[in-house]
Amino acid sequence: MSLTFYWYPNCGTCKKAKKWLDEEGIDYESVHIVNNPPSKEQLKSFIATSDKPAKKFFNTSGKKYRELNMKEKLKEAEEGEMIEWLASDGMLIKRPILTDGEKTTVGFKQEEFENVWSQ
Repeated sequence: MSLTFYWYPNCGTCKKAKKWLDEEGIDYESVHIVNNPPSKEQLKSFIATSDKPAKKFFNTSGKKYRELNMKEKLKEAEEGEMIEWLASDGMLIKRPILTDGEKTTVGFKQEEFENVWSQ
């Protein structure tokens, strides 16, 4: 199982997720989500394999989210628009994102990681 870990090194939640992966001995390739944000196609795949709506991929506690008034914009937005916004700025994306191409998790909840990613 080849895992890709999209993260922002300054993010406390990402650090917790990385620590968990390392302690579990799970191999992954890490990608800096701000320097190398996922493409629209990758985001579509993440949404499809996560069982979560596109809205759940927004970093709602982020400064950029508030600056752009995304809370209001998302109320009427369609998925395609949301994907455009997410692909345009890695700081808008909730993190970390962990995927093997078949399953995707967004954010870090230890219980979810144990259920989805433990060998």
